[in-house]
Amino acid sequence: MSVRWKDLRLTGWGRGPASAAQAARPERASAAAEALAAARGEGAALFARGAGRSYGDAAQLSGGRALLTARLDRILAFDAATARVECEAGVTFRALLDTFVPRGFVPPVSPGTAFVTVGGAIAADVHGKNHDRHGSFGDHVDWIDMLLADGRIVRTGPDAEPELFRATLGGMGLSGMILRAGFRLLPGSPALAVHARRIANLEEFFAAFAAARDSATYSVGWVDALARGRSLGRGIFETAEFAAGGAAAPARKPLPVPFDLPAFALSGPSVRAFNEIYWRRVPSAGREDVRALDAFFYPLDRLSDWHRLYGRRGFYQFQSVVPDGAALPAVRAMLETVASGGNASFLAVLKTLGSEGRGFLSFPMRGVTLALDIPRSAGADELMKKLERISCDAGGRIYLAKDAVMSPETFRATYPGLPAFEAALQRLDPAGRFATDQSRRLAIGGRAA
Repeated sequence: MSVRWKDLRLTGWGRGPASAAQAARPERASAAAEALAAARGEGAALFARGAGRSYGDAAQLSGGRALLTARLDRILAFDAATARVECEAGVTFRALLDTFVPRGFVPPVSPGTAFVTVGGAIAADVHGKNHDRHGSFGDHVDWIDMLLADGRIVRTGPDAEPELFRATLGGMGLSGMILRAGFRLLPGSPALAVHARRIANLEEFFAAFAAARDSATYSVGWVDALARGRSLGRGIFETAEFAAGGAAAPARKPLPVPFDLPAFALSGPSVRAFNEIYWRRVPSAGREDVRALDAFFYPLDRLSDWHRLYGRRGFYQFQSVVPDGAALPAVRAMLETVASGGNASFLAVLKTLGSEGRGFLSFPMRGVTLALDIPRSAGADELMKKLERISCDAGGRIYLAKDAVMSPETFRATYPGLPAFEAALQRLDPAGRFATDQSRRLAIGGRAA
């Protein structure tokens, strides 16, 4: 069967610069291998793309070939006794929830949207609101079937091709194409008992996380990124546990964002007004309620195409993790930098992370992570550089799944597993067949754009 390529223009979720590529949608592993062979025969580099939910340029390649995993979406097996599931790379977290929550199981770790694929979760080694308790997604993966650059399909795991396994967890798709995976679910219920309370400032936030870190299953903070002075870092802190026998209101149907918002909608006064209302929605005495999983795990999924809120120019998302000892001054410096600039951010999320991930390029370390949306307006690039510098100087690192502008120098200085990763790529893919715009921008393996 001949491979059918279709011309596409692809961007990340942040709607940054598009890259033109030719794409194929294989329905079977054999078709993916055929497409790889065709690209290799033409000397073309290629990459695998799932749902396109990475924010920057990690799932696009100008002039390359894209292998789309949307049709590799089958759940293959499940063992309720061991909670182990086997599925193809294109299965989404939405499908996992719909299939397994009624049976009393949940994904062990979930990113901020249900539309991420299993392949994408492995490639980014995603973390969630329970990292202190359950680590990142890669900590629950037993094995991965990979299509390698030389056309072989190899099963890898902690004890089988371990170098390939570590290069794949968090490796952003550069070690090969993820075809299938086996991983463990956790017991859970359709609802969560959530406790929310207002936080007055950043010091109070850090104290709240410290108190909850060893006890709460899920914890997360929304931060008013424009608050200043004594209110710097104010926000809402939430912890959650599965509700035994509890009933939650059904998840609401997503509301459409029918058009790109104009720039003035995200001006400082508009975002300050929104943040004030959002902060006061939680009573001063706090609030407890029972919430559907979707409402707690994926609040932004309530709006389909929510990235249109940032207009046609799109936005950056900056996310870094800073080790515990340096976290408070570094996060304070980041919030002061954002609050004093002209790029209003109404989405700012604070979480704590636990142990290091198993991948060479896994993002987590024990520390505090701050995520900020930055509209692509005047001064945004300079603001991103300032935030990058603060993170780097504090011993932190930037999340590759969110990155769009990090410098190669910062990347090399903050990811200690990079030399081992590049050594693995030299063995697995010496010709650099698997590549992305991000890997070329960061000169991974010495292959600059």
